[in-house]
Order: sequence, then structure tokens, then C-alpha cells
Amino acid sequence: MLLVIYFLLFSFVRIAATTLDTIALGQFIRDGQIVVSAGEVFEMGFFSPGKLRSRYLGIWYKRDTTDRSVVWVANRDTPISDSSGVLSISGEGILVLMVNSSNDIVWSSSKASRAPQNPVAVLLDSGNLVLKDDHDDNDNNNPDKFLWQSFDYPSDTLLPRMKIGRNFVTGLDSFLSSWKSADDPSQGDFTLWIDPEGFPQMVLKMGNSTQIRLGSWNGLHFTGLPQLKPNPDNTLVFVLNEKEVYHKYEIRNSSLLVRLVLDPFGIVERFTWRYRTSSWAQINAVVLDGCDNYALCGSNAGCNISNTPQCECLTGFVPKSLGEWNQLDWSGGCVRRMPLNCKNGDGFLKYEAVKLPDTLNCKNGDGFLKYEAVKLPDTSYVWFNKSISLIECKKSCSNNCSCIAYASLDVREGGSGCLLWFRDLIDIRELAEGGQDLYIRMAVSELDNIEARRHPNKKKQVIIIVTCIISAIFGVLVFGWIVYMWKKKLRSQGSRKDDTELPIYDLNSVADATNNFSNKNMLGEGGFGPVYKGTLMDGQEIAVKRLSKCSGQGMEEFKNEVVLIAKLQHRNLVKLLGCCTEKDERMLIYEYMPNQSLDYFIFDITRREILDWSKCIQIIRGIARGLLYLHQDSRLRIIHRDLKASNVLLDNDMNPKISDFGLARSFGGDQTEAETNRVVGTYGYMSPEYTIDGIFSVKSDVYSFGVLVLEIISGKRNRGFCHSDHNLNLLGHAWRLWNEERAVELIDKSLDYSAASSEILRYIHVGLLCVQQGPEDRPNMSTVVLMLGSEGSLPQPKQPGFFSERNMPESDSSSSKHLSSSTNEVTISLLQPR
Repeated sequence: MLLVIYFLLFSFVRIAATTLDTIALGQFIRDGQIVVSAGEVFEMGFFSPGKLRSRYLGIWYKRDTTDRSVVWVANRDTPISDSSGVLSISGEGILVLMVNSSNDIVWSSSKASRAPQNPVAVLLDSGNLVLKDDHDDNDNNNPDKFLWQSFDYPSDTLLPRMKIGRNFVTGLDSFLSSWKSADDPSQGDFTLWIDPEGFPQMVLKMGNSTQIRLGSWNGLHFTGLPQLKPNPDNTLVFVLNEKEVYHKYEIRNSSLLVRLVLDPFGIVERFTWRYRTSSWAQINAVVLDGCDNYALCGSNAGCNISNTPQCECLTGFVPKSLGEWNQLDWSGGCVRRMPLNCKNGDGFLKYEAVKLPDTLNCKNGDGFLKYEAVKLPDTSYVWFNKSISLIECKKSCSNNCSCIAYASLDVREGGSGCLLWFRDLIDIRELAEGGQDLYIRMAVSELDNIEARRHPNKKKQVIIIVTCIISAIFGVLVFGWIVYMWKKKLRSQGSRKDDTELPIYDLNSVADATNNFSNKNMLGEGGFGPVYKGTLMDGQEIAVKRLSKCSGQGMEEFKNEVVLIAKLQHRNLVKLLGCCTEKDERMLIYEYMPNQSLDYFIFDITRREILDWSKCIQIIRGIARGLLYLHQDSRLRIIHRDLKASNVLLDNDMNPKISDFGLARSFGGDQTEAETNRVVGTYGYMSPEYTIDGIFSVKSDVYSFGVLVLEIISGKRNRGFCHSDHNLNLLGHAWRLWNEERAVELIDKSLDYSAASSEILRYIHVGLLCVQQGPEDRPNMSTVVLMLGSEGSLPQPKQPGFFSERNMPESDSSSSKHLSSSTNEVTISLLQPR
């Protein structure tokens, strides 16, 4: 009886000890016991990740009972082979993790900052494991009282109030380091840290090599991450002083559980806990593209992901090696076209951020050229001052011949502070939003040439103005006569009720329906012009496509769309209700699609969650049926030539409808392909034979359909796709995963594919068959529809066309051809001969 009582008493004491948040001197935490923070937010104990049997001491969220998202690991590089691990506190105030069977120490905390009287370890509700003296007060939010804390030694997760940076007093660097794999918490290839050299900036490294430079802090965000701004839920903090530099974020609502993770592939993702589903949801990720690769374009060059090629020398600079540059090897960078008048002696010195270099003998023969909306160049070798104005900053740069550029340090309240560059400008890119102004030193003669190109002399201006006026008047008269004749012919056709039978709307009714084309009614704007939502007098909602007079889509495309789409009737094609050509207007009236276009959903992290797999099936099959109708079942065999996500509209029930037939072409009954001297379409969706040789057929649309299928499943754009392991585009990435039998990794995380993985893999299979290099290998749309709706065996796909976007062949075999394309999914015309 006494033995039973003793056993029960011992069990109670053990359980009580393991549910506290504090480990006292002389107390042991063994494998199987758990330490819980006071508010029951975090737990600490031993765990085995994935299928491994090795044991690690870690901290995780108590609520996450399914996946156990570990936020910190003590012995990440020294696993314990069995369950004999023991955690305790030594008398010197050091946490010690040892193997009980051998007394081998596998991990220990660093030596305490001062000798403790009665050391204790406490797991806080912030996820921070701290060592402190029990005689200190109970203020667990005062780091100055801590002898040691786990927040100083992050693993792969950044928690609220955790810092990454450097302590200049102790020399301690706190940084994120990825796991080696999802099942291996040992330190992986990638680290995210604050580089303190020059003006500190955040960088992502792979080993010792900088992969991504996320930029310096400008008061609101890091210059390379304009999309990560403060919001009502969190506050971003950056501190730089004599003692330390660090970055952290704080959550205003303590009930929100948020974590930022550096995954094994070098991707930074942010997750929040959803109480309703008891699961983590990715709220955003640092989505990178080719221009984020560090120093991609070399020195004195800028990168713009929307351009082709994406690297371009800064104004006033030329490629250092034109031959290498033309072969898309930009590593050599660019050099000045005209040397500076201000001589700076022999080379550069490294300038510390403490004292401005001595002024050299500088001639007043230089000025500055302003670059707007850019990611500031590498700040490793800059001088900076937090307090002076931009005017004083310019003066400091002007008076020193070694200074080649300057910019504001802080963009808030009109700008303040100063950054001065003394070396070549590295890693610049153009930004759509959140960019800064950069002022680059130029010789006055170079600035005069730039100004002359922008503003010719007055005599030439007068000649040009007079010539332009005469040409404009003549052009208006000719254009007016053409439009008059065209309108006359169109009215005549309407009176004869030809086979288009398309209603003509008057301008006043369209203007009334759209509130006189109010900006509030604008749904969007493409290369052709704006689209407005409207409501007719009978209550019918419409979408009005109003072609701009300077649009690349001219009268030919307008007439083409009117004639072709008026003859088409299918539930997966957008319905054209009529047109308006009054007073030189060119407007198409469509049925209104309340859910906008497909790209609005599949490329947005938040809205993509609306598309479950059943809706994706509905959309993919609907697009396939629409293409089959165009290719086979309509009165005319029609090649769309510009099928892409933005040209697929969604109705109220998420049914897809193919739109924008301005570039479409019709075939005769026996015709299978055609050739054109003017290639039109969108980069990333155009087939190889069409892009290079101008040959298009129904197989061109099949290729575009295959790209669209892979984009829907992956949630990634084919053009601009970036992966840390290779330089392939989305098609090449999918092909690589397919050959390695890892195609399931292509599926977007928002799709719940656990119950339909085989079906999704079949759709990936069909997509790869559609994007094969040779058009003769691709199936026609009737076969595609059958493959999507059946479960029969499929042939093995061959290598896709444009396997690697970086090595996309140029169409130099036909120099007479012109290319009309779009890099950001707006169809435009490029008039340079290829």
C-alpha cells in the first residue's frame, strides 16, 4: 500500500513539474516532459521531426497539435539518438542539454552575463526561453534582467519582438538560418541577416554568397521590399545606434499568432494562426523575380523585369563589353560614356560611416541626373548622416570628387538624412511602387547631351512644330475621310442586316450608362484602353471597352473583333452585345463579368484561396470547351492568338469565358496553319514556332492553353518565374519535377489536393503534353477535352518549348518580321525589326 502511495505521489510531482513555465536549479526536464508558458501559448520539450528518430529540444505553439510548427531548436546540429536527453541548469547559470546514459553534453547556452545567485529558466508567452536570477523582479519583459535568452539565437523563425541584427558591444549576430530540409532542423544553406557594413541592409545568403539584397531601411520599409509595409496589425522597427543595429516587428493584437519563416529553399513566408480552422495560413511571402538576383546586371546598370532584355545601362553609361552584353551576359556591367571632369586621383577608399572624406580639388564641371522610383544600390560602401537635409547632402557630394551618387536616407515627411556612394553602383532595379530618388553624378557635357535630346534648339523646334502641324492637319483630313467612309459602309451593312447582325449603340446611351465614363466606373485599363462598368436603361449591366486613340489595337483589330465574335455563340465565350463608332469613338459593348479575369484570382495569395480544386476543374474544362468550339465547332475555324489568364473572364458562378478577339484570325475549312510578318501575342504564352517563325495554327492556342493549365495549378506566372535551384521558367520547372517524379510539388499550397492528387497530376500531365516543343506532338483540343474528362493512359510528354526563358531564342531568322508582345500581360506593339 505504501509503495502505491509513493508511486502516485511521485507521478503527481513529476506532472506538476512538467506543466510549469519555470525550470529551477536542480530540476531536470527529461524526454517526455513538457514545459508550458504561463499563458499556455508555447511548449518546450523533446521532439522528432518528420520520419526521423533523432531527438531535439525545441519550442513550438501549444495550439498547433497537428503539424507542431517548431519555432526554435537548441541542439539543431547535434541530435540525440535516443530518448535519454535531459535539460538542467548548472550552478553557473548555464542551460545544459546532455545524454543521461553517457553524460555527454550535446548543447549548452552561452556563459551568463553575470554571476547569478539563484538561476532559473522561464518559457515566456512570446516564445522566448530566458535565463534570469530568481532574486530579480518578475518583469519578464525587461531583457536587461536576462542572463541569456533564446531570442538572441534564432533558428528559422522570426517571432514578434525577436531581433535580427548585430550587437556592436558584444559582437553577437542574430540571424535566421533555414532548416536543411523539412525533416532536418540542422542549419541549411540559407541565412537572412543584417549586413552592418556601410549603411546596414538586409541580405539573403546561400553559404557565403549573397543571393538577394533586400536593401537598406528608408524609414518605412527595406528598399528592396516596398510591398512589406506597416499595417494596422503590426509595426516594423529598425534601430541603428552606437551599440546595435537590428530589425524586428511587433503585433498590436496579442491574440494574433504570427510567425515569419525562412524555408529550406530560401523563401521568406509569413503565417498567421486561424482559430476557426485551427491551422496556419500563409498571408504573404517575399515573392521574388529575376531582377532580385544580386548584381544581376553588373555595375552601373538597372533591372526592369517588364523589359526584354531586363538589364539596361543607366543613362550616360554603355556596356563595358558590348559582345558579352548582347549575349545576355551582364556581369561586366557598364562604364561611363563620358568621363567626369572632377578628378579623384588613383582609385577609391573604403569610407566608414563616421567621418566624411576630405574634400579633393574638384572642378565645377559636373552635375547630377535624377533617377526616380528605384531600389537604391548596394550600401556596403557608403557614408551616411541621419540629420542633414537633401540639399546639404547634394552639397557634400558635389564638394567631394570621390562621390558618384547621393540619396535621402529616410523618405518620411519629405525626406531627410543622406547617403553618399563612392564606388560603382551595384544592384539597382526599377520599382512599380515604393521606389526612391537617386541622384547620379554626370559630366556637364553628358547632361547637356541628355537635355539636347529632350529639348532640341529652338530653330529645330520651330521646323518640327510646323512640320508636325501640317502633318497633323493632313493626317486628320485623311483619317476623317477614312472614318467617314468606314462609318458609311458600316451603316450600310447595318441597314442590309448582314451576317454580323450586331446592334449599334449611340454614344449618349453608353455615356449615360457609364456615368459619362467616370473613373469610379472604370474596371481596368490595358494596352487598348480603359474598360468601364455600365448599366443600361433596362437595368442590364454591361462592360464597355473603349479603345484609346493611341492604342496599339487599331481599327483593324477593332473590326476584326466585331466581325468574328458577333458570329460566335458559346457559353464559354464572352458575349458581344454591340458596338459604338459615333464621333470617332471605337467601343465594344460586352456582357458584364462580375468576377473580373482569371489572373485576378490565381496570382493573388489571398484571393486564390477562393479557387478550390473543383472550381479549377470547372475553369480549365470550360476554357478547353471554348477553344474546341473556336477550332472545330464554330462556323469559322478561329485561332485566338492571345489566350492568357487576363483574357479569361469569370461570371457570377466562376464559369470561364474567353475574351479579347482583337488579334484572332479565321481559317478556311481546309487550312491548318498560316504565316505572318507581324507576330502578336504575350510573352510566356506564345508557342516557339509562332514567336520565331511567325507560323500559327490551332496548335498555337493549344500551347497557350497548356501554359494556362500549369499556371492555374501552380499559382505562378510562366514569365518571370524564379526558383533558387535553377534558372528555368515555369514550364522548365514543371518538366523537371515531372521527370524527377516530384510533380506534386508544383501544386499550389492553397489547393487541398490530398483527396484529388491523382486527378491534379493528370491535369499537369495534360498541360505538359500541350506545351511540347513540336506542334505535331501537341494534341488538338478535341483530344485535350477527352483526356481531361477520362481516366485512360496518356503518352509521355516531351520537352516543352522555351524550356528556359533566359535562353529563349530570338527570331533573327526572319528580320522582316515585327513582334507585338507583352511582358506584363498587356498586348503592345514593338516596332523594332527582329
